[in-house]
Amino acid sequence: MSTLAHDGTAMLGRQLQRIRNSPGLLVLTQTMPITMLLFFGYVFGSALAMPGEEYRSFLVPGLLVATAANGIMTGMFQAAQDVHRGVTDRLRTLPISRAAVPLGQSVADVLVTAAGMVPFLLVGFAVGWRVEKSALQAVGAIGLLLLFRFATTWIGIFLGLLTRSEEAAGQLGGATFILPLLSNAYIPTEGLPGWLRILAEWNPISAVTTALRYLFGNAPVPEGAVWPVAHPIAGSLMWCAVLVAVFAPLAVRRYAHGEG
Repeated sequence: MSTLAHDGTAMLGRQLQRIRNSPGLLVLTQTMPITMLLFFGYVFGSALAMPGEEYRSFLVPGLLVATAANGIMTGMFQAAQDVHRGVTDRLRTLPISRAAVPLGQSVADVLVTAAGMVPFLLVGFAVGWRVEKSALQAVGAIGLLLLFRFATTWIGIFLGLLTRSEEAAGQLGGATFILPLLSNAYIPTEGLPGWLRILAEWNPISAVTTALRYLFGNAPVPEGAVWPVAHPIAGSLMWCAVLVAVFAPLAVRRYAHGEG
């Protein structure tokens, strides 16, 4: 465990330096949610039954979770980039823990996500979003969000190691944009057809979004929802645990054995 911690810290530093050397990608990932908040908040807000400010308060947690789900895309692209450029093969020759490289990448991604949330929340505050509950519950919401980002990054790392191509990872990563659309991130699911509502509510994004809305005090837990949404905090923790338990070992195994 001490070896993993030492090696993981070294790989974390490498990943942060890598992100520092790609400022364009960093700016894009931080400004895109803000752009979506302003566009969706003022365009969709006028088309829904919710008044504009109420919808923007409803939307902010959804966009936070949609951004966290983008850990699949960033994790996939960065892992595929390392494989394609031969970096992964060189790292495998070093006497370090096989879990250190993907762990360092996932932790670095969480740290960058946490920093990127600050300007987004400030813009959200400017357009009417507020934390209606206690500071402790708000901290719990942020912690849950970062845990979800950590889980989704492991999915991306595993898929990136599978694709091994930057182009394929970019194309597949772009397809993940549909995941928040099949959830309650942008609109309530109560008005959806029965089968589509069930599909949307079993999407992990819906459970985490509902948990954030509840902890921030922006919207109540919907009635008649499936278990993960009806019990959003427990449901979110369940989804995060399942995703990490499944994809972290798969990613480490894939990294350790390469194409074999």
